[in-house]
Amino acid sequence: MFHHDIDSVNQNENLHLGFLIFPGFPMACLTSMIEPLRAANEISGREAFRWSLISEDGAAVESSAKVVFHPSSDLASLRGADHVIVLSPPNGQFGNPRQGNGALRALARHGAALGGVSGGVFPLARAGLMDAHVTSVHWCYASAFADEFPDHRTTDAVIMAEGRRLTVSGAAAAFDAALLLIEQRLGAEVMTEVACWFQHPLVRGEGVRQKIPALRAAATSDMLPEPVASAVRIMSENLEDPIGIADICEQISLSPRQLERHFKALTGKSPSIYYRNLRLAAARQLVMYSNRSMSEIALAIGYATASPFRQRYIETYGLSPEEDRRKINTFRVRDNRPVPSV
Repeated sequence: MFHHDIDSVNQNENLHLGFLIFPGFPMACLTSMIEPLRAANEISGREAFRWSLISEDGAAVESSAKVVFHPSSDLASLRGADHVIVLSPPNGQFGNPRQGNGALRALARHGAALGGVSGGVFPLARAGLMDAHVTSVHWCYASAFADEFPDHRTTDAVIMAEGRRLTVSGAAAAFDAALLLIEQRLGAEVMTEVACWFQHPLVRGEGVRQKIPALRAAATSDMLPEPVASAVRIMSENLEDPIGIADICEQISLSPRQLERHFKALTGKSPSIYYRNLRLAAARQLVMYSNRSMSEIALAIGYATASPFRQRYIETYGLSPEEDRRKINTFRVRDNRPVPSV
């Protein structure tokens, strides 16, 4: 992870991480990276790591938890950071996009490694800094990211390090990313002690996939037994152009009756209802995190018109997509945070 950047910093010097925070950023992602770095400094007896908070204009920023943070620098004035990590909700935007995006690109040109945690990958992608890189996207934002950046390569790995880019899916993975930085800089012994300080039982590195909740089931998607896991994978790959349940059964060599029995036992839903809910969950991301019309969103999940989509949405979420969007936007305006924030 960031191997060439770690090597380029003298081991006797400290590694400077700048955290660029946007209004409504998930606070847990920030503390999950800073706390293990702080502990590593204490355990090693030296300042191996230092960090600073940055905002676009240097002004105070309120997190998703409504805790206010006071940055030490504005983005344009940032100097000497080895890594710049972006923390943001998915709808995070610069007040002055041309200047903000230009500042990020300038940092990259001058050798800073750039990263994004959770929704922080969105501003990086909007700045054109992920075009040639694979992005780790939190499952909660995957449909919204794919909609806004259809040509970007993504992964459900919890951590993706590629060249001078690091993308991390969420707060727990941010802790893991910090542990990997500690291991590279101070060795496995210090890293292990830091993990034990925080009772962190497992260090997840690159290649570990995210835990994604199976809809209406007390399990994550990787815990679903075959052939249900294969059916869910096929469903997930065919949200825009729904595939028939009979066709899914043919691909996994199972009868529709057998598949129905498996789904009912694990989720309490028939395969067709589960599939519909999966498509609606993807649509809700677009309702919350995009400006697409309801007709466009309906088409994106396989409905020919907005009317049946709206009906199913109301049945599932208890309000229309328009009402859901208004409610969420009002919440953001009042409390300056996204829903959800991970």
